[in-house]
Amino acid sequence: MLGRTGRQVGVVGLGCWQLGADWGAVDDGTALAVLDAAAQAGVTFFDTADVYGDGRSEQLIGQYLAGRPGHQITVATKLGRRADPHVAQAYTLDAFRRWTDRSRANLGVDRLDLVQLHCPPTAVLSADATYDQLDALVEDGGVAAYGVSVETVAEALGAIARPHVASVQIICNVFRRKPLEQVLPAAAAAGVAIIARVPLASGLLSGRYDESTTFGADDHRTYNRHGEAFDVGETFSGVPFDVGVAAAREVAAFTPAGASTAQLALRWLVDQPGVSVVIPGARNVEQARANAAAADLAPLDAATLAGLQAVYDARIRAHVHDRW
Repeated sequence: MLGRTGRQVGVVGLGCWQLGADWGAVDDGTALAVLDAAAQAGVTFFDTADVYGDGRSEQLIGQYLAGRPGHQITVATKLGRRADPHVAQAYTLDAFRRWTDRSRANLGVDRLDLVQLHCPPTAVLSADATYDQLDALVEDGGVAAYGVSVETVAEALGAIARPHVASVQIICNVFRRKPLEQVLPAAAAAGVAIIARVPLASGLLSGRYDESTTFGADDHRTYNRHGEAFDVGETFSGVPFDVGVAAAREVAAFTPAGASTAQLALRWLVDQPGVSVVIPGARNVEQARANAAAADLAPLDAATLAGLQAVYDARIRAHVHDRW
């Protein structure tokens, strides 16, 4: 159950940032094939945003779903990062209406399934007026439910306490464990969905990278390594690249027979009480299918869980635990 939306979704969804921009080039044909591969594999939750490729990700999803009447896919989008400058004062009801009108047009729908504040300034998340404005969007009829996407545990806990917040999206993975302490239990108690993003730490937890791996100039794993463009936690989960590569080698040693290290990392998230859906991205059909198949793995055993915890404590905790 996707929190207070009342919708059922598969526990492995599809993150669609890659289909818009910032991860290297993905042409339209490949993007549509990824969406189809995910849907055919049982994925029923697509997560996007109005700024992914300046609307391209939304438009591709809209194009794909337009030919599939009666589909059971829930589409979550986001608003707020179109503000320029990106300041709390830009988060007004008029702006919310403009942004959601644009998203509806991009997606080709009359009502958005779920709209999320897109990692706004903390002041936006703490203001009563913000939630009044989001309530107004629901009352207008163009939005079915709303949630928030946040950077920090404190922001998540504040949003969970709001009575009409349906979902909280937060970075959570083998290398970002702090949400397990308070956020997941609080969300479960309140009936709020947890959407776990950056589940593979920008690919580190695929186990495919080494210290010599490079990325294109148009890839955030090149241009945002130190937070130059947005919060550094969105790139490699805030873990220094060389540290993450070394830790990922140790994580890979726990991969079950017949599975990939990425599937291990996704299954770890599926096993966490309180996680509603995890949203790995995919840049090709094979990745989309493999990600969806992670839901079919057996739950991880106690020895594996303890081993992954030990890697985090020894290699990662000092870099990220107290920052977000």
